[in-house]
Amino acid sequence: MPPTLASLVHHSALKLAVLAGEDRLDTPVRWAHVSELVDPVPWMDGGELLLITAMKIDAEDPEGMRAYVRRLVRAGVVGLGFAVGVNYEQVPRALVEAAEGEGLPLLEVPRRTPFLAISKAVSAAIAADQYRAVTAGFEAQRELTRAAVGAEGPAALLSRLAAHLDGWAALYDASGAVVAAAPDWAARRAARLTRDVERLRERPAPATAVLGTDPAEEGADRVELQSLGSGRRARGVLAVGTAAPLGTAERYAVQSAIALLTLTTERSRALQAAEQRLGAAVLRMLLAGEPDHARAVAGDLYGGLLDAPFRMLVAEAVTDAGTPSGEEGTEPSGEPTAAPDPLGVLADAVETAAGRVAEAVLVVPDGERLIVLAPDGGAAVVACAAHARAIEA
Repeated sequence: MPPTLASLVHHSALKLAVLAGEDRLDTPVRWAHVSELVDPVPWMDGGELLLITAMKIDAEDPEGMRAYVRRLVRAGVVGLGFAVGVNYEQVPRALVEAAEGEGLPLLEVPRRTPFLAISKAVSAAIAADQYRAVTAGFEAQRELTRAAVGAEGPAALLSRLAAHLDGWAALYDASGAVVAAAPDWAARRAARLTRDVERLRERPAPATAVLGTDPAEEGADRVELQSLGSGRRARGVLAVGTAAPLGTAERYAVQSAIALLTLTTERSRALQAAEQRLGAAVLRMLLAGEPDHARAVAGDLYGGLLDAPFRMLVAEAVTDAGTPSGEEGTEPSGEPTAAPDPLGVLADAVETAAGRVAEAVLVVPDGERLIVLAPDGGAAVVACAAHARAIEA
């Protein structure tokens, strides 16, 4: 927890007394700042505890104090500390009433408590909070790493991540389909974000999006989407949902999950490239009339694909005249979109469809063509047909 006005009041060495705003002492303090200016607002960022001795202001002027306090509140000052025994023996009533009227916490600072002691207390509390966040982040990273390399892989990682965030997490594949979610109920929530995920996938990776919700909506959550992959085209998307914006420790956990999932997807791409080279060799043997050699090379990799009736599908890329191949487009918002890769999209769709039903499939890029060998009438063939219909529509 960051320091609050309450934690400073309860600090035994400071001896601070509350004169106004007791109901707002749980407000976090970003910094303690000393300023004797009549108008310190231009030098304030918001969230400060302002410390004064009233050296240059008339703290007994009711109208002046109302204007002074009003300026501080509008600038985001969270509290005012007034040192007694310097210019005033006690806090003037005009200032107390002005603080009460604006709801600004007013603290009396005794003569024996230097402002430096208050600044040190705030600084130490902030440093301790940051240290706790970093420590928690490293611990989360260790837990997520152990989960990622375990037997359950991404599913276990998402479960640990959701627990750290006190929220939910979901992983989408390259086609935008939900492949894992934690807790179990989060799969339904993640499925409702398909369109947002699709828009994110159209942008060059890495890309992020924050989905706000109506604050008045009961049970509303805050969702962050992060594309995965080091290439131009996203290989997946991570979604996390929480009741409030992520804190420092939670942010560390999310970034660790992104790194681990990206490594997983990139490793999968390397294995996929090796499989494609083997698949190309198998395909050449089939086309050369050497099915026995093709089966021997394929071994168990393609799950008996070559022993059952299969269909060969050939797709060719057709460049849209309005969007030159290899160039980026732009969204209406002005953000760049990834260069179109129709064959890559088709390959993802086919492999995803086959993977969902544990169906063997051979996908081989061949220049401007994509060659697919799949069980006749299987999920991969159905996915190809659906993709073709979507293009023609």
